[in-house]
Amino acid sequence: MIPDIDALLAEREQTHGDYPVVASISQQLKDMFRAQPGWARLSDVQREALDMECTKNARILAGNADEPDHWDDKAGYARLVSHTLTPSDPRSDTP
Repeated sequence: MIPDIDALLAEREQTHGDYPVVASISQQLKDMFRAQPGWARLSDVQREALDMECTKNARILAGNADEPDHWDDKAGYARLVSHTLTPSDPRSDTP
């Protein structure tokens, strides 16, 4: 079943903020990151995690800062990068 997109968007606006505002904040943050000399040294994984965190930060600033998902997502992206930097233990089932 396909959800009513307008209803979903209205619901998300309560937690994520007004989309044009979120987009503006996110793009400003991304522009600032890309202007730094260190950006060129980052891997695709690191760059994407920072991009996603910009979006999450924009949602926190424009939407509901008390939404746990925003904070959990930020931690998740950082953890994904960490997994690519930490060699896996051959004795372990987890990376």
